[in-house]
Amino acid sequence: MAGVEEELERRSKFLSSLIQKKKATEQQNVHQELNVKVRASDMSTELQNAAFKCARDLLDSMPIKKIDTKKIATALKKEFDSAYGPAWHCIVGTSFGSYVTHSLGGFLYFSIDKVYILLFRTVVEPLKQ
Repeated sequence: MAGVEEELERRSKFLSSLIQKKKATEQQNVHQELNVKVRASDMSTELQNAAFKCARDLLDSMPIKKIDTKKIATALKKEFDSAYGPAWHCIVGTSFGSYVTHSLGGFLYFSIDKVYILLFRTVVEPLKQ
């Protein structure tokens, strides 16, 4: 009986590794398609892809020489606030430094074309009366 359990465990690990490789390949294809480079992340791939698509759409709607970083930051923040709850923050630019505290699973720093975007979420606690 122990041999059967070991074989099932081995097959389960093998299938899990195949699934992980497929997801990694799909994510890499998204990065190449949208010209995205993830610099640091503590965010699910679904949220990352939403941020990449939103940023790509915003950049594509602007003239190349007139990138409005404030407009991108505002739009990303509003999109994530409405879709995933409040307290999202967004910093966009070509050169900036930062040191932030974020909620678990709510941090993404990436570049798209030559624009760098920091998107993160903080905890919102109700005021005590």
